[in-house]
Amino acid sequence: MENNNIDNLVYQAVFGSDQEKQQARFNIWKQGIKVGIIPSSINDLYMARGRKDLPNTFTVPAMNLRGMTYELAKATFAAAKQHNVSAMIFEIARSEMAYTMQSPQEYVSVITAAALKEGWTGPLFIQGDHFQAKAESPGKPKAGEIETIKNLIKESLQAGFYNIDIDMSTLVDLDKKTEAEEQIPNYKYSVEFTKYVRSLEPAEITVSLGGEIGHIGGKNSTKEDFDAYIEGFQKELPKNMVGMSKVSVQTGTSHGGVVLANGDLADINLDFSILKTITEIAQDKYQIGGSVQHGASTLPDEYFGQFKESKALEVHLATGFQNIQMNHPDFPEELLSEMYQYLDENKTDERKPDQTDEQFHYSLRKKTWGVFKKQCWNMPDENKLKIRETLIKRFEFFFKELNVVNSKEMVEKYIKPVIVTKTLADFAVGKALKDVKGLSD
Repeated sequence: MENNNIDNLVYQAVFGSDQEKQQARFNIWKQGIKVGIIPSSINDLYMARGRKDLPNTFTVPAMNLRGMTYELAKATFAAAKQHNVSAMIFEIARSEMAYTMQSPQEYVSVITAAALKEGWTGPLFIQGDHFQAKAESPGKPKAGEIETIKNLIKESLQAGFYNIDIDMSTLVDLDKKTEAEEQIPNYKYSVEFTKYVRSLEPAEITVSLGGEIGHIGGKNSTKEDFDAYIEGFQKELPKNMVGMSKVSVQTGTSHGGVVLANGDLADINLDFSILKTITEIAQDKYQIGGSVQHGASTLPDEYFGQFKESKALEVHLATGFQNIQMNHPDFPEELLSEMYQYLDENKTDERKPDQTDEQFHYSLRKKTWGVFKKQCWNMPDENKLKIRETLIKRFEFFFKELNVVNSKEMVEKYIKPVIVTKTLADFAVGKALKDVKGLSD
């Protein structure tokens, strides 16, 4: 497959018939494997941080690509190739998969195609973000939630998601008297999902798993919360089973930021000391990677250098990329108007009574990506190029501020990618395994 054919192939992988999609996805996967773009787990790198074999001087960016995913991923890889970056994660949350209409298999295929297009190679870290249970009442998940998440985990593993964030923080019962009691449903269900992942993961791979102790937008996490969660988790976990490599905490942020009546983002008060304290406890007491920050991409630029100073292991970035795309002067005004009109006609039930139009559109516009996926994909090339150029500069900023520039050699030292051939059954359409023999030779 020549580089100039990748655009057509990925288009088929997203918009073709069912058979065309499967064939294109298989071909993208096969071509990626041939050049060394291999879905991998970041677990061994994170556990090296937990053992202090690596310094706490870098923070891995985990990037949620919601819309115009191919363009956004190409921008990421262009910046990564320029700056020798391998310590980066591409992720998508359970909720995002739904409203962006991106299945795990599609997501992996599009990211892989973007890497092929830009000539980037290396272990590819794809992560399921916020595999989260909705609560029926404090401490109790809604009926069917656990089975739904298990089905999603299975589908994601088959597609090549070898990094999964288990988010049971929604089940923390703040009505209880102690942190140990509050965290019981969180760690019990986290253990259940950990067992499930370990029962399904390929023999050659240890999936990197993350837990979460503070629901984003809720009260700030404490070291007592962390100790209660991880101690309970480890007691419940079967002996000799690999557990978490990291834990997400709440420091005062909210997903997407807080938008004011005029559409501007409000200032926030972020407590970086939480990240540092919990990373130090995680490494000193439990030998795991450390703390993770969510909801950060809309923070002021001067904050980002503080993540590595605060020993944060990982930071999640999403809405800031969306803002660059939708606010860009080359994003077609007519298309954006259509997207807002869609919200006005179809999402009024999600509008809060006191919201202005600006607040409503800002908070809900992420839910237009799926409906308008094809229109965004078919945007004029010159528009996409200008938007991509702006995004490349933004990724360069993050890579430098988070200190993952020249991380390729570090990643290669700790991560040894393996080809998981049993996933071929999920990609191949009328193809036998013999068709891909020799790929790992």
